[in-house]
Amino acid sequence: MNAGYRDFGVFLREHFNGKVQKISINAGFTCPNRDGTKGRGGCTYCNNHTFNPEYCNPVKSVTEQLEEGRQFFARKYPDMRYLAYFQAYTNTYGDIDRLCKLYEEALATPGVVGLVIGTRPDCMPDELLGYLSSLKLNGTFVLVEYGVETSRNDTLRLINRCHTWEESVDAITRTAAAGILTGAHVIAGLPGENSSDVAETARKLSQLPLDTVKLHQLQLIRGTRLAHQVENGELQVPQWTVEEYIDVCIGFITHLAPTVAIERFTSQSPDSLLISPRWGLKNYQFTALLHRAIANQRVTQGAALL
Repeated sequence: MNAGYRDFGVFLREHFNGKVQKISINAGFTCPNRDGTKGRGGCTYCNNHTFNPEYCNPVKSVTEQLEEGRQFFARKYPDMRYLAYFQAYTNTYGDIDRLCKLYEEALATPGVVGLVIGTRPDCMPDELLGYLSSLKLNGTFVLVEYGVETSRNDTLRLINRCHTWEESVDAITRTAAAGILTGAHVIAGLPGENSSDVAETARKLSQLPLDTVKLHQLQLIRGTRLAHQVENGELQVPQWTVEEYIDVCIGFITHLAPTVAIERFTSQSPDSLLISPRWGLKNYQFTALLHRAIANQRVTQGAALL
């Protein structure tokens, strides 16, 4: 436990000796709520340009993206090892043979010691789980991270996720049962939700066999459907100050099972794309403020579950 919660760095040290860094990959996937299978337009808040590094470009092969990322980090940390992070869009959505070839290409890259796969809870067939389980049994680090976002089905419909909380429960349960490390991604401040809703999502996640969680604030991004809806007065989203969002994070921590590692609390989009919140803080600066509040309030992960 670090600063009142189980830190992702501690989780990684339990699996690796030495430094490990994720390298993001855009392998050219789409999503079922983009291509018409379940919906069109994708998630209303989504603009993948907000989190893809410059080297993360689907025009380049998986190997090329990993090599460029490795060169970027190796200048400072020559002994660093890497996790291939299939990040953009839904990275288990497609032909299984093609998926397996992409994963194996990543694992064949020098210095890559494992996979982190970002996906949706409605896009994990049992056949693919079996393949990932076989990788794990052969000693490969595999973490599947599901975009859960919230436990409220009305919010999921509102943001055009086109999946349900029940599907999240099913996917997480099946993945953990297959012996695969399992993570969840949550967004705080979705339209119609407040701090209590974020804490309730943490409480429900605590009942599932999760290894990791990512939390970050909703960022209103230029050009997204959600930005237009807020601008036109169709929807409202919380306008939390830094201090208010720190309270949201503390509520999340205290309602989350202490066995679950928390990877992050914030995300940072390019200034040219970000509408709000504009806190003027780097992620590490926010984390320092959060740690101070946690220490002052003597926060303990999972305390509200007792």
